[in-house]
Amino acid sequence: MRYEAHKVSGIRLAYIGGGSRGWAWKFMTDLAMEPALSGEVALYDIDRAAAQANEIIGNRIDHMPQAAGRWRYTVADTLAEALTGADFVVISILPGTFDEMAVDVHLPERLNIWQSVGDTAGPGGIIRALRTLPMFVPIAQGVRDICPDAWVINYTNPMSLCVQVLYHVFPEIKAFGCCHEVFNTQMVLAAAAGEALGVPAPARRDIHVNVLGINHFTWFDRASYEGLDLFPVYRDFVDRYYEDGFNEPDQNWANASFACAHRVKFDLFRRFGLIAAAGDRHLAEFMPGDEYLKDPDAVRDWRFGLTTAQWRKDDLKERMEKSRTMVSGERAVDLEPSGEEGILLMKALCGLDRVVSNVNLPNAGQISNLPLGAVVETNAVFARDSVRPVLAGALPEEIRRLILPHVENHALTLRAALECDRELVVRAFLNDPNTKAKCADEAAVRALVDDMLAGTAKYLPAGWGL
Repeated sequence: MRYEAHKVSGIRLAYIGGGSRGWAWKFMTDLAMEPALSGEVALYDIDRAAAQANEIIGNRIDHMPQAAGRWRYTVADTLAEALTGADFVVISILPGTFDEMAVDVHLPERLNIWQSVGDTAGPGGIIRALRTLPMFVPIAQGVRDICPDAWVINYTNPMSLCVQVLYHVFPEIKAFGCCHEVFNTQMVLAAAAGEALGVPAPARRDIHVNVLGINHFTWFDRASYEGLDLFPVYRDFVDRYYEDGFNEPDQNWANASFACAHRVKFDLFRRFGLIAAAGDRHLAEFMPGDEYLKDPDAVRDWRFGLTTAQWRKDDLKERMEKSRTMVSGERAVDLEPSGEEGILLMKALCGLDRVVSNVNLPNAGQISNLPLGAVVETNAVFARDSVRPVLAGALPEEIRRLILPHVENHALTLRAALECDRELVVRAFLNDPNTKAKCADEAAVRALVDDMLAGTAKYLPAGWGL
């Protein structure tokens, strides 16, 4: 890298994955809009055609007159080629296909286990992890052997376990996980602050929060705007919108698969006194299954949605068609900010800024009453070549007890994935709050594990004997 006044050039970035395009496009447009950074991006994907499409789109973005950052995109034929000389490594992979995700999400429904996402917690999150973690092992090994000083940014779910396995393979790795779920709750708080003060909703980044928890099950125990304590403001906001929910101006929970009316987080605030800081679809999956995910009618009453595998397949078709038209030049690329902070964090790590943002890192004491080494989500300070987690404090005991089964399952699932141990998968299923509330029949749970493993066998290591 070459440092100039207020600018860093010659950055080499390895982008691993991106074949489903959505995240890759966001990342490429954010790179193009940042004038302080420039360099080259090596694209590596097991689907080489997908990487080639992103190469064309990325270079087309670079040639747009309004692009401020200059980046050259090339396809790497191997992981090692992509990692050679890398200053940053971005991981955004889809483990398996949406056919496997259909098994993750829908097969548990035969035991009345409903999942609104199925990629982080519950049976779906566990099985997805069994596919994903073995894919992360060679990435971590490659970083260790080829570019040990590179910063590794993970966007892949299940986030906590993906970050965990990177550190398991290479304890000195400089890796962290980025997730935008906290940002959405900051925007809800901004709307509450705007209503209370009679002004337009402030910018999300002006809502200052203390973050503590695990990915997709995060909480705020402090929140403020320009010195104003937002907890009383939020309490009034919750009382006003609790029954019908709060619909953001550009979203309607009933017709957008990822949207919600925030009733789950409002209910959790009333019950536990802290602000639940993720989308309702994710929050619901961490709670006992006889609450927000009791059945589809309950889901509708709480005003969020069950994201089906078919919806994801249909969405992929639309993205593939969008990719085709952008590659051919029939469709222009929209240079609009994504709202993600990955580029801001890179800029800070290059020494051009200092940023505080929520990230996923192994617990070194930033959450005092969760196990050391477990991957937790808190704020961290990003500066030149450093990420220092903020001491977030302790979780209230009631919330800690909700989180602990998931932390325990992370440890079980990591071992199961690396040791190909079916019994550990069964133990994780039985320990999952969603499953535990729905099915007390261990034989039925074991049969579900067997069938879900069979349904994803194509993407599991040979050690499973499937």
